[in-house]
Amino acid sequence: MSNVTSDPIADMLTRIRNALMARHAEVAIPKSKIKVEIARILVEEGYVKDYTVGDETPVPMIRIQLKYHGARRERRPVITKIQRVSKPGRRVYRKRSELPIVLSGTGIAIITTPKGLMTAQKARVARLGGEVLCYVW
Repeated sequence: MSNVTSDPIADMLTRIRNALMARHAEVAIPKSKIKVEIARILVEEGYVKDYTVGDETPVPMIRIQLKYHGARRERRPVITKIQRVSKPGRRVYRKRSELPIVLSGTGIAIITTPKGLMTAQKARVARLGGEVLCYVW
């Protein structure tokens, strides 16, 4: 069986979720433009420390440094939940007026818009709608 996933974004979110549960310092994900943009948004919003894009062969990888808070024993991940919304089998599009507010504004929704990937809050300000990729809080 081949190693191709039908939903690479869901695979990325699952890898992050699993690494957080296992208390890993970083997670490696196969690179794509959209995954790099999701990683950029997670860093901007303060959910992960940083990310680097490697140039390994045959598959370049994105390495995301995960963020935790609390003392060593009571360390808890900054991301409490990361959830895929729009899937290949069921795409979820929203107009600007219908963009979700995640957990009363404490979480973010990542949206694909004609101007690129951004949070729902930034899309509202830019007066754009789009496909709701995922929720993070």
